[in-house]
Amino acid sequence: MKPALLAGLPWPAAVLAAALAVGVLFNPWAGFAALAIGAAAIIGFHLANVQRLGDWSAAPLDAPVPEGSGPWKAAFAALHKRVRLRTTYQRELAQTIERFRSAAEAIPDGMVVIDMANRIRWANTAALAQFGLDPRGDQGQPLANLVRQPDFIRYLDAGDFSDSILVDSQRASGVTLQIQIVPFGVEERLVISRDVTRLEAVSRMRRDFIANISHELKTPLTVVSGFIETLQDLDLEPRQRIRFLQLMHEQAKSMQRLVDDLLTLSALESEQNALQEAVVPVAPLLLERAADARALSAGQHVFELDLGDAATVSLRGNREELASAFGNLVSNAIRYTPAGGTIRLAWRTAADGRGIFSVTDSGIGIAPEHIPRLTERFYRVDRSRSRATGGTGLGLAIVKHVLLRHQAELDVVSEPGQGSTFSVLLPARRVTQGLEGLPALTGPTVTAEPQVREPGA
Repeated sequence: MKPALLAGLPWPAAVLAAALAVGVLFNPWAGFAALAIGAAAIIGFHLANVQRLGDWSAAPLDAPVPEGSGPWKAAFAALHKRVRLRTTYQRELAQTIERFRSAAEAIPDGMVVIDMANRIRWANTAALAQFGLDPRGDQGQPLANLVRQPDFIRYLDAGDFSDSILVDSQRASGVTLQIQIVPFGVEERLVISRDVTRLEAVSRMRRDFIANISHELKTPLTVVSGFIETLQDLDLEPRQRIRFLQLMHEQAKSMQRLVDDLLTLSALESEQNALQEAVVPVAPLLLERAADARALSAGQHVFELDLGDAATVSLRGNREELASAFGNLVSNAIRYTPAGGTIRLAWRTAADGRGIFSVTDSGIGIAPEHIPRLTERFYRVDRSRSRATGGTGLGLAIVKHVLLRHQAELDVVSEPGQGSTFSVLLPARRVTQGLEGLPALTGPTVTAEPQVREPGA
């Protein structure tokens, strides 16, 4: 028998026994009266506890369970136990939800929970930033009313979420979001958004690289192939034959330069190609670049060389790589400076110890929108002009990777029609006054005395 029933039996039994005793001692009506009074007392007691139970059920959820007595003591104790278990479960559930929200907030991807009517139920911080949502005012609003991207709305309405889509962010220009909707639960969906701007940029660069390298090689190969067919099919005069062979040689050299630059880039990007460092005197390096520049210009430009304190400064780095980077900046200035223009090579050591090599030209200049992409492979501000000057489109990409290996930076200041200044900013720890006191080097050390020569000699 249930404990509550056992606890409730003594009271009716006592009332019945008392009524029988009164009926025997006095008369049956007195016994009935005693029984009625006892039953009324028991009913009143139970009704009072029912009222307490009703008051408790109507009270706030955190209201304490009333203390019971008699047969109600076990019932109220059982309720108290269930309430305690429910409170523990709710606390654990709240902790689980909080951990989920904390994890969702830590994820860099955006997450938005929507119902089957596409109304917003919850969103993490990343999603608020990516979609421009208000955490308070937008809850319960249809997501399509707030993210007004035609591609996204069509994706949402189609109901086929097997693949993701790419959309441009309406909050930040140039930002690309990858969005996918994942149904979960009974009537909920999870909208996951990821900033794939860099991945898209890499993918675009890969596509551009394949297209550009194909185009760059196709043009000289077409020329060489055409001349070979002409030489095979026609009996040309010696002068024409020599001319055709010269043109073929020029195109072959163009392809060779392109292949050499690609191999250089590949070597610079290779993780297995450790930087071989040496002590590099600055003055001879700059004088050589000035001499090469005069030879490349063939007297068409005016050159200025400001050595500053270069005669007493050495660099810690790879001489061939630094010479390649500096040389590419100089040759780039020559290609984009009209005949008669001025090109200035300068060196100075800044107050903070950094070394600064700069190339300033009076050339055509560069529009601001092109400057961030100058170091991309094959990126050309003016494709027709770049090919006419004989560039491969890889020079500034080589400069970028050389500087990365030397923890240096490239600063570009330019204005269309006013010329450009390309500056290499070398960290102070790679710049030393004189050749003494340098830290231990991993590569061979340059010990030859600087050979000073006049530019163009």
